[in-house]
Amino acid sequence: MNRCPACGHELAEPANFCPHCGASLAKLSGDTTRVIQPVTEELRLEELDAADAAAVEALPPDSALLLIPKGTHAGARYLIDSDVITAGRHPRCDIFLDDITVSRHHARFTRAEGEFWVSDENSLNGTYVNGDLIDGKVALRRGDEVQIGKFRMVFFSGQD
Repeated sequence: MNRCPACGHELAEPANFCPHCGASLAKLSGDTTRVIQPVTEELRLEELDAADAAAVEALPPDSALLLIPKGTHAGARYLIDSDVITAGRHPRCDIFLDDITVSRHHARFTRAEGEFWVSDENSLNGTYVNGDLIDGKVALRRGDEVQIGKFRMVFFSGQD
């Protein structure tokens, strides 16, 4: 019988997630299926509305902003103003993305020495930067598109 590597809960049957703590068990079950495809259409930076453009211009040098310019969540903004920001479906994540396509603890944004990075936290659907599935830490640049589940966000840093 298998045990959850995160909490030690005994697993009665094969599963993708621990029924006790919600940790991903993909490595135990061997299931690495990605169920959501990246969106490949290009987002144009010129399409920002005046309020989003003003928010980007007002950013301090040591912070960044993720904007959702299109879709059902258009206008949502997420500030990255500390060294570690978590994103996921868990209510305690710094960036709470409430959709089934987002894992509880999906991605992590980090800031170090004036640079911003994103990494996937072993999510089921993966994290994409500019349409590419990432593996490990990826540096972010102005205008990069970060896709977490169905959420497509454009990255802007205050130092650009």
